[in-house]
This record gives sequence, C-alpha cells and structure tokens, in this order.
Amino acid sequence: MNSFTNQAFYTIKPLIPRPLQIALRRQIAQYQRKRYAHIWPIDSNAGNPPANWTGWPEGKEFAIVLSHDVDTRKGYDNALKLAELEEKLGFRSSFNFVPERYGKVSPDLFDELRRRGFDIAVHGLKHDGKLFLSKHTFDRHAQRINEYLKEWNTEGFTSPSMHHNLEWLVGLNINYSISTFDTDPFEPQPDGVGTIFPFWVGNSSPSHGFVEMPYTLPQDSTLFIILKEKTIDTWERKLDWVAQHGGMALLNTHPDYMDFGNGVSGELFYPLEHYLRFLDYIRTRYAGKFYHALPSAVADLIKDKRGRFNLSKKRIIPGESREEYKQPDQKIPASTFQASKHPRRALRVAMLTYSFYESDNRVRRYAETLVRRGDSVDVISLRREGQTDYHELNGVRVFRVQDRVRDEKGKWDYLSRILKFFCE
Repeated sequence: MNSFTNQAFYTIKPLIPRPLQIALRRQIAQYQRKRYAHIWPIDSNAGNPPANWTGWPEGKEFAIVLSHDVDTRKGYDNALKLAELEEKLGFRSSFNFVPERYGKVSPDLFDELRRRGFDIAVHGLKHDGKLFLSKHTFDRHAQRINEYLKEWNTEGFTSPSMHHNLEWLVGLNINYSISTFDTDPFEPQPDGVGTIFPFWVGNSSPSHGFVEMPYTLPQDSTLFIILKEKTIDTWERKLDWVAQHGGMALLNTHPDYMDFGNGVSGELFYPLEHYLRFLDYIRTRYAGKFYHALPSAVADLIKDKRGRFNLSKKRIIPGESREEYKQPDQKIPASTFQASKHPRRALRVAMLTYSFYESDNRVRRYAETLVRRGDSVDVISLRREGQTDYHELNGVRVFRVQDRVRDEKGKWDYLSRILKFFCE
C-alpha cells in the first residue's frame, strides 16, 4: 500500500467488522497462494548464507528463535500461560507488547517473564497502521517508542503488521528488530528480504544500527486464520528446509489467536495444540542439532560477527523480478542495508466497488493504469448472472462476490444489499 491508501484503509478499518475483514482476506489469499506458490512458503533463493558465514555457536546446524506479538488485551492475558507451556518444553521466547493499545502493561508481568528467562520487546506504538505513513509521523512516534524502550529496559522492536522502512528504524534505540520476512505475499507490505539469515542494518556510522531478524516460518494468523489450515504440515516443511540450509527458523505467533480452552474457539482462533505440537516436533526431530536463543542473544551474535562476513541483501516483491543488491566487490559497504538503491516498490492495491467491474469505466481505467505502472491490483465487485467468481482482465484480478438484480423497492432495500455485499 502507498501512504494514502494505507491511511484511508486504516481510517475505515475500525468500522469494518472483524469477521468481514477476515472473510475478504481469505478470498484474496486463496488466489495469492496459487500465484506465489513458487516463492511461498519456500523461496529457494533465500537459503544462500552470507559470504564468509561461519555458522552457529557450538557447531549447531541451524537456529530456532521464537517471538510473540501481543496485539490485544486477550493476548496480554494469555502471555504468562503461554510462557509456562513453553518453559515446560524447554523453550524461551520474546513477548512483544503494544505500549498504547490495551492499557498500561504491568511491570510485574515483565519481571516474571524475565525471571523465567524470556525477552521483552516493544511492538510498535498503537498498532493502528499509521506508524510509517510519513517520515514526519514516524519521527514523532519514534520519540515515544524510544521512551518505552528505555522504560521497559529493552532494545528489541517488532513492527505491527510487518510494515517497515529499515532506513527509518535506524532512528530507534534498538539492538534488534523483527519487522520483515524472507517471503510472505500475504502481508500488507509484501516485499520480502529474501534471506533466512539475520543481517545488519546501519547508516554512515559503523557503530550505529541494529540487527534485522526476518521471520522465516509463516505466521500463525496467516496459516490458521486466513488460509484455514488444519495441520502444522507447512510449518514442518519450512522448518526442515531452513534446517537443511543452516538458517534461522524464526517463528512469530500471537497468543491473541490461540485457543487456550477458555471458550473462545471459532474461526478467529486456532487450537493451541498446533503450536505445542510444533515445538515438540522441533525438540524431537532435531534434538541436539539446533541453536536456540532469544532474539537479543542472536542480535549480539550477529553484531559481533558483522565485520567477518558479508551481509549484502536483496529484496523480493511478489510480482516483480528479483534484483540483487550491489555485490561485495563494489564500493558500497556490504554490511549496510542499501534500501535507497532499490527501484520504486510495486504497490498492492485493493479496490472495492459496488458495481459491475467490466462496465464501470472509471474504476476500470484506474485499475488498468496502476497495472501498467507495474502495481498489483485486486478488485472486489458485483457479479452478473453466469459470471465466474474470479477473472483476470488486462492484468487486473477481479473477485466477484455477489449477484445483483436491479429490482430494489426503495433506499432501504438498496442499503441492505450494499451491506450484504460487504458481508459476502
């Protein structure tokens, strides 16, 4: 999304019922899954290690890192329960809290998590989708984020909805960030960094920067809520591939969506057993073979190594060609993320129109203009009798979700059909 589209979407998002949001995402995701099957869940080019990579500590084959974005009060209330279950299985993780969304976070909870060996991180500021609207907006919010980082005694940051601008994030007082992914076409900002290894992000000062740790296993919300998978097969398959290539298996999950057996089961939740079964798969299938550490420990490791191996990066945008960043033999320091050298990022645009797309010239011209510019456009529209639910027309993906017959009896009848259209 561009900044205008992003602002418009997050302005109206609170007015759209959560089940409707999920229903729309599910429809689009089914098409995306087919279209991007060549790079999701596995992008075969992401397994190449950085030049001069010396491996993980103690000769371990790959790394396991666990992270939890706590988006809502429900997730906050489940945090300690989840920590206790992980602890029993021999794992530790980072819990990432939103400072200004669900009330003041208790210092006692922080103390208890840390006492048990868990990490704490700041998860955005408000989780309202507006952090990266502009550089001015980000800088203004960054001041408060830095205050929370200091108050919470942490140097970890994770970005809500994985919106990111790594150059801007250098302005935070952080040691590490989890704000990107190797490949994930289902995210609002789908530009994957194309690697299963952590990397250094810096500016002109060699001492000022942070370690970016892309998540490399699909998020639970994508897998079980949006794609409605009933097994952990995708997690197991991706983990096996990451282990084979000696990378970092970073899993970012949400205690908000886990069913802890307290009567919240339904389409917006998934069985906690999925996550616990996956942890058991890790420890039994790869016993003694993986380096398990908190994000802060991995960040310290990479900061210490950054002068000994090359961390040049590439970014992958679904629908665009893959373009490498400058190679080590060029003059640009390979240890610095050169986002400014990349061409304009293609946008993902969603258009919702209560009309027949083929005969709505205004919407059609706008959509096709964006496609010609190189953007990816999805249109959700009405369906005429006999039309299919999906059709691609001149590069525009059209999802037809409701039939319409022009026989409304009045304005209330017309309004009810519009509401039905939104709920399809």
